[in-house]
Amino acid sequence: MRLSEFDFDLPEELIATRPARPRPSARLLAAEGDAIRDLHVYDLPGLLRAGDRLVLNNTRVIPARLSGRRRRETPEGTVEAKVEITLLEPRPAGRWQALAKPLRKLRQGEELLFSDSLSARVVEKGESDLVLEFNLAGADFDAALAEAGAMPLPPYIAAKRPADAQDKDDYQTVFARHSGAVAAPTASLHFDRELLEKLAAMGVEFTEVTLHVGAGTFLPVKVDDVSQHRMHAEWGEVSERAAAEINATRAAGGRVIPVGTTALRLIESAADEAGVMHPFRGETDIFITPGYRFRVTDGLMTNFHLPKSTLMMLVSALMGTERIRRIYAHAIAGRYRFFSYGDASLLIP
Repeated sequence: MRLSEFDFDLPEELIATRPARPRPSARLLAAEGDAIRDLHVYDLPGLLRAGDRLVLNNTRVIPARLSGRRRRETPEGTVEAKVEITLLEPRPAGRWQALAKPLRKLRQGEELLFSDSLSARVVEKGESDLVLEFNLAGADFDAALAEAGAMPLPPYIAAKRPADAQDKDDYQTVFARHSGAVAAPTASLHFDRELLEKLAAMGVEFTEVTLHVGAGTFLPVKVDDVSQHRMHAEWGEVSERAAAEINATRAAGGRVIPVGTTALRLIESAADEAGVMHPFRGETDIFITPGYRFRVTDGLMTNFHLPKSTLMMLVSALMGTERIRRIYAHAIAGRYRFFSYGDASLLIP
């Protein structure tokens, strides 16, 4: 498979920079078999049925983007300059792996100041990232980060506007529980409490899993032969209860429909070849491309993805490459809004 097989032309004006309000008012392209319907997310109760199980990723996005000053003592005195930090993932002992601008000018041992209460020291520096040791940990760190940090909007939104206070609500799901993601499971942003309650009342069931979405989700594929691409790893957990719920739904003949590619990748990582779910805790770097045999997934609710991305490969694996091309052509012609704050699709093979 070549990278060009997953490319398409997307008009710039279709990239959403703000979400629909209220959340379920976003448009929904429903594709089942050869049929395509133009609906809205609030129409989900008419598309799902009692006994279906939606799998939700309950990760919580942290305000991982920090603006501050770097400070270094020199023989001539104290030198200060601006620095931009994006946290990637936690390390032991209150340390974090992070990206930095300008990385080249930072030195090991240098102090970074983000607010009156939050600072960090550069303890390791690599070619593309670094490791920071913060002055706070636990709940104190969380509180200081919430005050000083901004939501880590995807590059294609951040290039158009800076993150603001509204994003702290918009870029978080209503069922976010476990902090650790630096990108949102964006298909889940379309749900509000009222829609969840309507679905539950009609017999749709829910299972929560956790996958802390990493910044690697936005990394471009740089190889023409996609089989040579190395997938980034992300930490996830499927509890014993979650595995049992999904197994029970499959045994009863219900459909298992993850909400978002993150939930899909996690449950496929936790299932064996016979389609039996097992508890899972650890990192997954599963890379799903056309030809993959899905173990537990019967459908997928997801947003519209970047050209030539690993997520385009995933939805092509689920629906078929030619079918996805037709679905995306329909979405572009119909002026659907794309990417993280955009509209949604419900894909049933």
